[in-house]
Amino acid sequence: MSLTIYNSLSRKKEAFKPITEGEVKMYVCGPTVYDHAHVGHAKLYTSMDVIVRYLRHKGYRVTYVQNITDVGHILDTGEDRILKGARRDRIEPMQVVETYMRSYLDDMDALKNVRPDIMPRAAAHVPEQIEATQKLIELGHAYEANGSVYFDVKSWENYGRLSGRKIEDQESGGRIETRTEKRNPEDFALWKAAPPEHILQWGSPWGRGYPGWHIECTAMATKYLGETFDIHGGGLENMFPHNECEMAQSEAMTGKNYSNYWVLAGSLTIDGVKMSKSLGNSLRIADALKKYPAEVIRLFILSAHYRGPIDISDDAIAAAQKGWERLLGPYNQAQQMRSAGAAESDDSNIDAIIAETTANFTKEMDDDFNAPKAIAHLFDFVHKVNTILNGDAPVAASTLEKIIALYDELVEGVLGLVPSAAGNADENAADRQDGLIKLLIELRAAARINKDYATSDKIRDQLKELGVSLEDGKGDTKYRIAS
Repeated sequence: MSLTIYNSLSRKKEAFKPITEGEVKMYVCGPTVYDHAHVGHAKLYTSMDVIVRYLRHKGYRVTYVQNITDVGHILDTGEDRILKGARRDRIEPMQVVETYMRSYLDDMDALKNVRPDIMPRAAAHVPEQIEATQKLIELGHAYEANGSVYFDVKSWENYGRLSGRKIEDQESGGRIETRTEKRNPEDFALWKAAPPEHILQWGSPWGRGYPGWHIECTAMATKYLGETFDIHGGGLENMFPHNECEMAQSEAMTGKNYSNYWVLAGSLTIDGVKMSKSLGNSLRIADALKKYPAEVIRLFILSAHYRGPIDISDDAIAAAQKGWERLLGPYNQAQQMRSAGAAESDDSNIDAIIAETTANFTKEMDDDFNAPKAIAHLFDFVHKVNTILNGDAPVAASTLEKIIALYDELVEGVLGLVPSAAGNADENAADRQDGLIKLLIELRAAARINKDYATSDKIRDQLKELGVSLEDGKGDTKYRIAS
């Protein structure tokens, strides 16, 4: 089965055919850096991260571009988000940008999201935005009014093609304020005239001003990926007006298809309620990472299809943590057994199990990056491998290596779910864990010899709470990490 992607433009799944064989050019709308990133950002950018990881896993050479919006994101009031942040924090606008951009990157690194290949900043590409605006004026798709420039939505018959909205059905103004200088209420700003006191402003053919929100993505995406590229990613909530306006101005400017596939991720709510600062329910990524490991947050996000919504709660994260511990059980145990020595050969059918798991994982990920179903096959793998690792027959070193390799390739390489402490970043972690458990087993055995059954039972029960089961046999006690 070849890779299929749900294209939000056509509203159906389509076979993926890159413009250049073996290469993928992908653009994702990045954050507006005026505040700390929240778990909604985690949902979006982790979803995009897994898509990029999987494309690379399949052998594509991916050029991943994600912009940073540091100017021009206009609120309903006509106010720039960066200036709003500057007034709130009582610092310069570029201090706001630097502070929260670094915070965002720190959060993405902590979540194990792979850095994009190119992260252009809107403020550094004002000349390109001016050039694009000039071209749209020349082509008759934009007009100047009192130092501002607007895109004439009625000049482009395909406006509304992405979101499915018709001009006549749209409310006047949308996210950008209604101005009497517009020809049509739905027209959106490509360039805004700036009053003298406005800090973020540049010179232009129309006077001092600053770019609109939508034109920045067109300028940066086409500069680094070309007039037509393969995949445009982002959040479903930005389909209108941002992506709609972005696509309209781009295609009006070039006369070419802007992006061949639109891959848009669903939203995240907290306890069933949309995040809002006014409600006090906005959860920062940094705060979430203080409570839960990054891999648990990733597994929680991947437990729902990227296109669908997901609701975060303590119960949902607790369930994800239990699932993550179960998923990692055979990996940790295989590492312990490898460090303790293993048999030369065995009669396990590990090759068939790995082949089946890999095929099933690939089939699901090829079906519009269906991570939840792919993960379900990994849990089937966990069940089968636990039977091998905890059986009476000896386990060969080669079997353990194959189990670990599958985790490295799929569970970590594609999904990013193996903690560094369990992998190469800390090669002695498995040895330490094995030694500590064996020490507790020895203390329990001594307690039993001394008929101190209360201590013996306490050690057994507390290990069980930690997911470690003890199995008393003739002359010794074995342990297994519960699955």
